[in-house]
Amino acid sequence: MDAKIGIFLLAVCAALPVQAKVDSTQAARLGQDLTPLGAERAGNAAGTIPAWTGGITPPASYERGMHHPDPFAADSMLYRVDRNNLTAYSEQLSEGLKALLERNPEYYLRVFPTRRSASVPQRIYDATRFNAMSAELIANGNGIQGAAAGIPFPIPQSGIEVIWNHILHYKGDQSHMINNQAVVIGGRAHYIKRDRHIYYVYNREGMTHADLDNTVLYYKYRVTAPAKLSGTALVVQDPLDQVLTTRKAWRYSADDRRVRRLPSLAYDSLQPDTSGLATADVVDSFNGAPDRYEWQLLGKREMLVPYNSYAVHQQGIPYDAIVQPRTLTPELLRYELHRVWVVEATLRKGFSHLYDKRRFYIDEDSWAILAVDLYDEHNQLIGLQESHPVSYYEVPMFNSTLETLYHLKEGNYFVDGLDNNEPMYDFDVKLSPRDFSPQALRRGN
Repeated sequence: MDAKIGIFLLAVCAALPVQAKVDSTQAARLGQDLTPLGAERAGNAAGTIPAWTGGITPPASYERGMHHPDPFAADSMLYRVDRNNLTAYSEQLSEGLKALLERNPEYYLRVFPTRRSASVPQRIYDATRFNAMSAELIANGNGIQGAAAGIPFPIPQSGIEVIWNHILHYKGDQSHMINNQAVVIGGRAHYIKRDRHIYYVYNREGMTHADLDNTVLYYKYRVTAPAKLSGTALVVQDPLDQVLTTRKAWRYSADDRRVRRLPSLAYDSLQPDTSGLATADVVDSFNGAPDRYEWQLLGKREMLVPYNSYAVHQQGIPYDAIVQPRTLTPELLRYELHRVWVVEATLRKGFSHLYDKRRFYIDEDSWAILAVDLYDEHNQLIGLQESHPVSYYEVPMFNSTLETLYHLKEGNYFVDGLDNNEPMYDFDVKLSPRDFSPQALRRGN
């Protein structure tokens, strides 16, 4: 089927009144012609996208605690895309990525063979099949019921279902990580190191939909560098339905040793310590309540997207070798051709946001957002987000190692996740919800 026709048909289907749940016949496709998470198992007709065969097998050299070695290091680059040959690949590029290439003549994409490496634990596959026949949107799409662990809508019928799949895709049960963010303004990078902990509720082992309350995760961090910010800390309690229950966040100030409740850390409120370059809802490409937008499912496209980004993930690379004055170093990045769901979010009347329109490109194999085009109230393209993912073999799960947000007009950008010179993530850390209270924030400082 012609790709544009396929997109049109999917868009028409998305506009029809449908139920979130699917019947047993449709659910039986999971693990058959569809992967256990709902992607098309088969490759494409051109042979440029292979079939999914179960994800990745860790390299024999891998040992737990390592920065994950590249299982595809022997792959040869297929071709390079830059602003000189942009037209030839225009249909496979997001508008934001095209703009980034046009504005930066030194930037290019290294395109490699497509490797469908995403995989998760078997219990997530099992839960996903259950969810397919039981999960429903509630509260005008601001929450879900009938699901816990696994993808809630593996056979999606609307844009908001796809976004919920991203919000709830598996990232482990808990994690401890030390990494760095960079604010790049006027070509100069300013780094902040943070010690972070996350405790996931929805995807925890043993969780059922009957056990699930209105909490999706708990999160906290403590700044350890630079010295002027060291000791500053934040804790967040993140509800599932953020319209019913507002996200709660507290910040500890090292200057006066006080914990204060933040009035807002959602939507387009600015993230602390990002010099105004990152809003609260761009973390993990999109998070939080979806109520300010209308969500339209535009179908699927074959796109060049960041994937299997092991080269930029390796241990020992100086951060200044990754973060250049206007972009990440292209020689360290890998792009592949993948099928992605395309969802467009348009700001509802009566609401305000820095981004009036956002176009999301979501990986069919993992449900992770890989790229986002950002538009202002004049429908002008002003930003590009990208997520550069790897497989974390020890879990296993597929998630970003680096996230970027490019401000296309000013040439400034924000990077999060730099961990090349830090210990690798600990997914076995012992945590509980009690570790994420305002009292615990004060005790930890």
